[in-house]
Amino acid sequence: MLRTLEINPEIAPRASVILLHGLGASGHDFSDIAEQLDLPKELGVRFVFPHAPIRPVQYAGNTKMRAWFDLVNLEYHAKEDEIGMRKSEEMIAELIAQELARDIPSEKIILAGFSQGGAMALQCGLRYPKKLAGILVLSAWLPLVHTILAERSIANQQTPILMLHGTEDSVLPLNWAVESCNSLKEMGYPVTLSFYPMQHTVCPEEIVAISVWLRKLLS
Repeated sequence: MLRTLEINPEIAPRASVILLHGLGASGHDFSDIAEQLDLPKELGVRFVFPHAPIRPVQYAGNTKMRAWFDLVNLEYHAKEDEIGMRKSEEMIAELIAQELARDIPSEKIILAGFSQGGAMALQCGLRYPKKLAGILVLSAWLPLVHTILAERSIANQQTPILMLHGTEDSVLPLNWAVESCNSLKEMGYPVTLSFYPMQHTVCPEEIVAISVWLRKLLS
C-alpha cells in the first residue's frame, strides 16, 4: 500500500478525493488544496494524497525521485513506460479499495491528478471496474491511448472528466491536452477541457472551477 497524507472532514466521510502528485513531488505538494476548495462541510469530503514510489527517472538522468512511472523525455509520442504505469494503476486501485472499506461508495470517489499524476488518474479511472464520481486531470495527458478501447470499463464510460491546462505551459504543451481531449471524445467520453493563462502549475481561477465541479458531482 502506498504511503499517504490524509485529511478527514469534521463529520463521517461521505466522499473521497484521491489526488496524485506530479513527477518529483509528493503528496504534501497539494495538501493545501483541501482548504482552498472550501467545500461545504456537509459533503463530508475526505482527501487522500498518496506519495508515489521512489524510482530512477531517465528524463532526470536516472536520478531517483518520486514518480508514478519512468519518463524517457517530454516528447508527446515518446515510448511510454507501460510496465510502470500498470504497476502504479494497481497501487491506485488499492487506494480506492481502502476508501470502499471506509463505506464510501465508489460513486462518491473522485480520482484526480496533476501532470504525471493526472495521466495516472486517466489510466486508472478509465479502466476501474466500478463507477467513479469523476476524473480530474490537471496539466496532464492521456497515456496508453492504443490500449483503452480493449481495456476500458463500461462502468466509467459516462463518468465526467474535467481537464484543465495552462496556455503558457512550457513543460507539457497545451496541444497534449487538446489531443488527449479529442481522443477521449472520439471514444465517447464526456470530457470538458478548459484553459487558463498559466504555466505548469495551478491558479486561483482553476481552484474555483474545481470547487464548483466537485460540489456538482458530490451534492
